[in-house]
Amino acid sequence: MTTSARSRPSSLDRSDTFYIDGGWQQPSTTASFDVIEPTTEELYFRAAAATAEDMDRAVTAARRAFDAGSWPKLSHKERADYLRAIGQRLHERRSEVASVWTSEVGILIGVAEAIAAGFGGTYAYYADLAEDFPFVERHTPTAGGEIGLLAREPVGVVGAIVPWNAPMSEIGWKLAPALLAGCTMVVKSAPEAPGSSYLLAEICDEVGLPPGVVNFVTADREVSELLVRDPRIDKISFTGSTAAGRRIASLCGERIARATLELGGKSAAIVLDDYDIATAAEVISQTSRVLTGQVCAALTRIIVGRDRHDDLVEALSSSFAKVRLGNPFEEGTEMGPLVSERQLHRVLGYIPQGRSSGASLVTGGGRAEEFERGYFVQPTVFAGVDNSSAIAQEEIFGPVLSVIPVDSEAEAVAVANDTIYGLNATVFSDDVDRALQVARLIRSGTVGHNAVRNDFGIAFGGFKQSGVGREGGQEGLRPYLEAKTIVLDGVPRSI
Repeated sequence: MTTSARSRPSSLDRSDTFYIDGGWQQPSTTASFDVIEPTTEELYFRAAAATAEDMDRAVTAARRAFDAGSWPKLSHKERADYLRAIGQRLHERRSEVASVWTSEVGILIGVAEAIAAGFGGTYAYYADLAEDFPFVERHTPTAGGEIGLLAREPVGVVGAIVPWNAPMSEIGWKLAPALLAGCTMVVKSAPEAPGSSYLLAEICDEVGLPPGVVNFVTADREVSELLVRDPRIDKISFTGSTAAGRRIASLCGERIARATLELGGKSAAIVLDDYDIATAAEVISQTSRVLTGQVCAALTRIIVGRDRHDDLVEALSSSFAKVRLGNPFEEGTEMGPLVSERQLHRVLGYIPQGRSSGASLVTGGGRAEEFERGYFVQPTVFAGVDNSSAIAQEEIFGPVLSVIPVDSEAEAVAVANDTIYGLNATVFSDDVDRALQVARLIRSGTVGHNAVRNDFGIAFGGFKQSGVGREGGQEGLRPYLEAKTIVLDGVPRSI
């Protein structure tokens, strides 16, 4: 049985339309994207491709809903009721969410199901903030007047551009805080994986969100750029590559549009000399093959003392060599395919670059030839890597590890910081105080101890060219709010 035969939800029956202005609308043309299952290389479904006219309709609907609609005028608690309803329905349909995710991207179904079980919680979390987040703060004025207020109001209309690797998750961390704030939104899905948007649009329709509050389209880069350029869009929230983020930042800068950018990473794992090599290798091996390494926060630069380098390489290679590749829907599979043929060629293109830089290819380094179909790549380990080489500096977005030897703890920190990125890192040490000391020296938005610890309940985002702003937690709500100072000559009855 093919994956599509057992996993296609009814929401994909609407994939020839867009959800705009509270209804399913026909696109302006018959253009479409083929969504290919990476395991079988077969067609999963076709999704309508937005044109400039379609994007204009979506932006118009969102702008009207913000300027003339009821949504921004509701109380935060009233908007929270909608969030809870979305979260509840998302939880009820978590199996469908996981199945679509696996079919489109190739993530292991067990991993997808475990993660999808928490998607509804994102909306519940932000709904709870309606009770105690300081949307209006009282201050003593310093320039006259009797009372000062700091009011946090919705930023306006938001264009959300989400990636293909974890679309439902990324939509949630944008949509939930934006809706609580009182914003309206256009969600632009990636052509490789638009299925989550159709499912979520169906849920938004079921819970009765007012027309135009959330609009969903799928578009290529050219049409997506129209969303970024549109003066009716007050803010862009983007998750994707650093290269695309640079372009978006420059376009937003031209008109001083607000922007949150969650971009690429080349995350470091520092294995200090007091930590067990075998344990570190197993943690790194397991986390680096999640979603076949197509995760911006993946640990791909492994930094270790020179005297322990060979032992760590041997442990990593042994673990990687045992990884069972296969159909992500089948029990026992430990790593699925890459998302597309293009991504497969990208990953494999780095192998000769690694060799030419002087690094030693120890494990993997090629396409998994045991499969007649599918974009399967061997998990790969390079040893003796120079941190200035392409495989150590560029985001490969696949299961390719670079092990980098250093001569001291200070050099380990310097190497970890010698990158344009600063999204995630991990320090392996049995000494928590030593781990904290090293963590504070690493220029990264998140630093975990002995594991990958990306915590959206606190905040997630990057230093340097890994992004601007944060998602998750209260920090993820603030970018959807503008601060307004109000100074009054008397105390109003409403506060």
